[in-house]
Order: sequence, then structure tokens, then C-alpha cells
Amino acid sequence: MNISQQTKIAFLGMGLMGKRMSHRLLDAGFHVGVWNRTSSACMPLIEQGAHALKLNKIQNYPIILMCLADDQAVEQVYEQIQDWLLPNQIIVDFSSLSVDKTLELADKAKNKQVTWIDSPVSGGTAGAEQGSLVIFAGGDEHTIQNLTHLYQVLSQRVTRMGNTGTGQATKICNQLIVAANSTLIAEAVALASQAGVDTTLLASALAGGFADSKPFQILAPRMATHTFEPVQWKVQTLSKDLNNAIKLAKQFQLDIPVAQHALSQLQAHQNQGYAEADLASVILQIQHQN
Repeated sequence: MNISQQTKIAFLGMGLMGKRMSHRLLDAGFHVGVWNRTSSACMPLIEQGAHALKLNKIQNYPIILMCLADDQAVEQVYEQIQDWLLPNQIIVDFSSLSVDKTLELADKAKNKQVTWIDSPVSGGTAGAEQGSLVIFAGGDEHTIQNLTHLYQVLSQRVTRMGNTGTGQATKICNQLIVAANSTLIAEAVALASQAGVDTTLLASALAGGFADSKPFQILAPRMATHTFEPVQWKVQTLSKDLNNAIKLAKQFQLDIPVAQHALSQLQAHQNQGYAEADLASVILQIQHQN
């Protein structure tokens, strides 16, 4: 399938990432139909020129993009659309899922002669706005190549990691590093503060050194000033991703204690009412746990 601006694209999920990715596709001139469980979330995109999409009309869209919260959300949406799917449609899932659920849903889609491409992304809301995401794709090589025109609008780089599920496995490893690192950054900021350091200078002072990273440059200033708006990464999202990493590791009898400890910290913070809060707010968990 040759994809052009005239190809009808369905985008399901207008969350922090989905609405920004849809916005870029519209700006690039694509015909985009948008859907969200809470339909009001689609209104800004419809005002921009997107089409309101009903799931029972999904057969009119050769390309179906999804960016949803978790395994359960993606499965529920797939169950709602599966009876309307037609052979040769392509589902591109930008959500971050477990490998097992991806393989399960891809098999179901295959039975409908629908191609499933797992395409989780990294780069946060800023990357979604700027089109600078990095994408880890798993699935049919030819299909992924044919999606290049669409991927180019959303990302700076797409890497096919292997067969179905390998995109999600790569994203899980990415999130393991980001989530575990975020709790370590919080510990560093908290320790520096106690030691009398002006923590607003940490990001610039450590820039370019071995401790530097994109998460550090984003999170350390926000943690230092307790700036948790706008939400860039939700605590519950990173907690979910870390849990997927630990489950995947258990399948291979691999012990990953650093990830386990980071998950415990994120879950404790989530249980204090910060599930929907920005990841930077984990500094509060570190500062208040004693």
C-alpha cells in the first residue's frame, strides 16, 4: 500500500501523545479521522480539520493508528473494531504494551488478514509536538517500509527491531532506563538540596558530563522547583511500563533489582494520589518518605 495524504487514517486515542501526533498529521495535510472514549477530547482536532470517527465506520480507513493507555485499553478498543475490520488494513499501535498482549492481538488481527505493527514511541510530549519522536517498530518489514511517509511526519527515526513484539520489547527496555533513572534523579536532587546545593543549577552544572541525559535535563529543574505542570510523563504510565519490564524479565528468569526498587517507589507515590501527576513529582515521595 502506497501511503499519501489522500490515504484515510484513523487515529484512536487523543491522550497526551495522540492529540499531538494527530495535530502533526493534520498539519502535514493527511486525511485524519479521530476517536477517543471521551469524545470531547477530539474537538480541538475536529476544529483543526479532523473528521469525527465512529468505530463502526473503521472499515473506511486503510490505516488505523492507536495510542492508548495500556494493554486493557488497546484490547477493549480492538474488540470494538474487530467485527468491522477488512482484509489488508494496517493497525499501527503507538501504545506501550506488554509483549504478550501485542502478540495476542497481532494474532487476532492476522486472522482477519489485518497487519499489526507495534510502533511504540519515545520522546515525550515535546517529541510528539516537534515530530522528533523515535519509534521502535516490530512486524512485517515491507509494511514498515511502506509507512515511511507517515512515520516521517511524526518522528526523527524509525528502527525495525525485528518481528512482531520486538518494538514493544525495545520500548520496555527504554522505559526501564527512563523510569529507574527518574527515581535516581529524584534521590540526587533531594540529597543535593539537603547538602545546601542550589538545585536549580544541577542541570546546567552536570550538562555534558557522564551523569547527563535528556530525562535529567527535563526532570531535575522541575524537581528542583516543584514544577509539575504541564504533565509530560504520568506516574502511572511509567509504573505500568516498569511492571511490564519486570514481567518480561521473569519470563527469562532474569533478576532486575534496580527496576524492582524503582517500581516500588513509583507505586508508593502513585498510591499517595499521584497516578495522574507528572513524573517529576516523584521528588515528593523521596523527600517525604522519612
